[in-house]
Amino acid sequence: MPSESELIAERLRKIEEFRKLGINPYPYKFVRTHTTDVLQKKYSELKPEEKTSDSVSVCGRILSFRKLGKIAFMKLEDGYGSIQGFFQENSLKNFDQLKLFDVGDFIGITGNIIRTKTKELSVDVKSFEILSKSIRPLPEKWHGLTDIEQRYRQRFVDLIMNPDVRATLKKRSMIVSTIRSILDSRDFLEVETPILNQLYGGAAARPFKSHLNSLKMDVYLRISNELALKRLVVGGYERVYEFAKDFRNEDIDRSHNPEFTQVEIYQAYADFEDVMSLTEDIYLAVAEKLGLGQSVEYQGEKISLKKPWQRMTMVEAIRKFAQIDVEKLDDRELFDLRITYNLEIKGDITRGAVIQALFEELAEDKLVQPTFITHHPIESTPLCKPARSNPKFAERFELFIAGMEMGNAYSELNDPVLQRKLLEDQSKQLRAGSEEAHPMDENFVQAIEYGMPPTGGVGLGIDRMCMILLNQSSIRDVIFFPFMK
Repeated sequence: MPSESELIAERLRKIEEFRKLGINPYPYKFVRTHTTDVLQKKYSELKPEEKTSDSVSVCGRILSFRKLGKIAFMKLEDGYGSIQGFFQENSLKNFDQLKLFDVGDFIGITGNIIRTKTKELSVDVKSFEILSKSIRPLPEKWHGLTDIEQRYRQRFVDLIMNPDVRATLKKRSMIVSTIRSILDSRDFLEVETPILNQLYGGAAARPFKSHLNSLKMDVYLRISNELALKRLVVGGYERVYEFAKDFRNEDIDRSHNPEFTQVEIYQAYADFEDVMSLTEDIYLAVAEKLGLGQSVEYQGEKISLKKPWQRMTMVEAIRKFAQIDVEKLDDRELFDLRITYNLEIKGDITRGAVIQALFEELAEDKLVQPTFITHHPIESTPLCKPARSNPKFAERFELFIAGMEMGNAYSELNDPVLQRKLLEDQSKQLRAGSEEAHPMDENFVQAIEYGMPPTGGVGLGIDRMCMILLNQSSIRDVIFFPFMK
């Protein structure tokens, strides 16, 4: 078998052969009359060996090619499907030029629609032309790449060779457009906020740091767009959303990518209960658009999306899944559980911090069905209102499905005096060495000092949503270009 370098050399020779014939192997344009999906649908009733006089022009990549003496068969794929090209020497003056074509090349063909004896809808080719000569050969096996790492690193080849991957990522775009349609129909305004920030905030996470040479200052890739969107609510936009690329300098695993997509949504005069209902509506509408109904299968588990989803406080979840009633434990008993369960706690050791760590270690992965975990310890965020029922907890929820956090929401804190105090406390923790504490954002505090209405906000992870709804086990399977080492 020829080596790859030998195959490349042969293809380069064929390029020169085209040019000697006065043919540009990289022309500028081809006039297509039909895409393959349209032809497959239009001629679905055509019987074997039936011919038409209908002339069509189609184009795409050659995925298979067989030359048998005076006839040849070619499988051509465009962005919509595939069709067969049928070539006969007695119908084509340039039939001999087919020897210059290879699998992977782009070709344009014109001819009449027929169905062959083997039931293959085909174009009986009357003319053809090279549209792009490929130099590098595709992987040999039609079923595609089998090396997972190579698939992610060479996504372009993965998309060529694996139609299922292409279909999955196309559905991702459908999910985004469906969410956009839902929010637009409810009078939300889509906005854009800066990715490059002088200060980071809106989440507990380590940022990516860079330097702006022109102004001689350090800058950060945003970890969240929350504070910018709240400034817009202060400015008078009552319903806003953004599909945001966020960046967090943290772990990479099956559910984490350092660059990820969220849709952040803010609604004035609402609370976390309102955005909880909105979240359910979004998931159900997307599932319906995908033809899934009110339930999906994820990695062998049937997930019901039927409303209302389960609601449970964090304390209740620990009690249910770990048989620990944290409310009945004094500080010493609670803090001793750090050693019992080898809990990693960043920052100060408080009751809230231990409760949060217990939940993450002992309960989180058991939340298979859609569940809103509410009433987090007040220490978990400086941006959320205290719960009306108990100010030691935040009026916050996180959505969990299949053991993964899918979204985060607050009844947003709009008390500027309390907000200033909480961000100043966070700033002290940051100076003390906490890498995930929020810096003090004076501009943001000044914004809500002008007055921010009661607001409910939610951020939903698009990548993880796609994992669940498209039944993909890894986040890398629903991102066009996942980050690779």
